Amino acid sequence: QLQAFGGGLVQAGGSLRLSCVASGRSIMAYSLGWFRQSPGKEREFVAAISRTGDSADYADSVKGRFIISRDNGENTMSLQMNNLKPEDTAVYYCAADSTYYGSFDYSTAVRDYDYWGRGTLVTVSS
Repeated sequence: QLQAFGGGLVQAGGSLRLSCVASGRSIMAYSLGWFRQSPGKEREFVAAISRTGDSADYADSVKGRFIISRDNGENTMSLQMNNLKPEDTAVYYCAADSTYYGSFDYSTAVRDYDYWGRGTLVTVSS
């Protein structure tokens, strides 16, 4: 089970840190990702991180502003979001992918993720 928290209301230019806590199983066997969904839009990729945490990828829209990280010992994942923009407003979801791509790889496709947490709403005001 995954649970995301840390969302809220922030002004443009501000920062938020989202966290995702896993329970019931170790996250070491999963690559992890953050996705988001705005009203009327499809769920989209934000960031992904490999099983080891040694490699990560970001959507172009957040590259240079967001940082994904994980702590396998604590069974948690985080998304540090800086310089937030109104277009970042969305419900953010953490997800886990059980497919083994190798220790340093991951998927950015929504369809590849097996487990999803309940989302947390991020609202960025202009």
